[in-house]
Amino acid sequence: MPPTLDDLAAAVRRADLIPYLGPGVLAGVVDTATGEPMPVQSDDMILAMNNGRPMSKRLMWEFPRAAMEVELKRGRSALHRFLDQLYGQRTWTRAPLHDWLAALAPPYVIDINRDTQLQDSYAERPHTLIRGIARIGGTDYRFRLDAYDGESYREVEQDAVDTRLPVLFKPMGSPRPNATYIASDADFVDYLTELMGGFGIPKFLKDYRIGRQYLFLGLRFTRDTERMVMSDIIYAAGEPAGYALIPEPTDKERRFCETKRIEIIESDVADLLAATGDADLLPDAATIGC
Repeated sequence: MPPTLDDLAAAVRRADLIPYLGPGVLAGVVDTATGEPMPVQSDDMILAMNNGRPMSKRLMWEFPRAAMEVELKRGRSALHRFLDQLYGQRTWTRAPLHDWLAALAPPYVIDINRDTQLQDSYAERPHTLIRGIARIGGTDYRFRLDAYDGESYREVEQDAVDTRLPVLFKPMGSPRPNATYIASDADFVDYLTELMGGFGIPKFLKDYRIGRQYLFLGLRFTRDTERMVMSDIIYAAGEPAGYALIPEPTDKERRFCETKRIEIIESDVADLLAATGDADLLPDAATIGC
């Protein structure tokens, strides 16, 4: 019998399931000044990046492809300037799921969005922030580690990480504390190559993830880039690897999830929050320490 939504919520609270957040968790988030929805899905991101104008059909297929075109024509700085303005300079309403996570404070959360709401959820708690980096010299690794002491971030080496603290893993980056993004095709080629080679995740996290299970929220498994990133991040997962909330899944999603040992629950994030009806859950004492 598949788990109920209450079962899944309880498993997140116990740290038995690791939340893995996709673009859909930001549905309904709007600019507090204008009421404009945050562009979160690929098509909306492309339109926002191109001043509301659609790009060619080939480029509209996936945001990294369109971002590569912008980078080639206007430079990498133009792409990063767009992301900085979108996520670092505008004020957005809170996503209900992030308020729920703030109350639960899971010891490990993966968020493939580039916004700062997850970081805001842990703003009063010391934590470790991991963000992906690409096409950068001076290091063999493709991640940046920052320790947050409850007031500010400072960059740390992986052997200096306090593994008792919660870990926020944002592989696609964020604007804070200093902007870093995985966005264009060229970024993903570099990042995925090193992620597959073991250089995209710190050792303590590679040890911790063995046998773990995940709860995929707001993520559709229809685009190759997001599927490849997910596959490498959850390497050595348990049995099953986890559960995905997907309303009306496509045949492609069903086949992919079956190959990855992910069980589909035909519900959405809003269903999960409605089923729990509880924003006052307290976190257990679980940590990411091995």
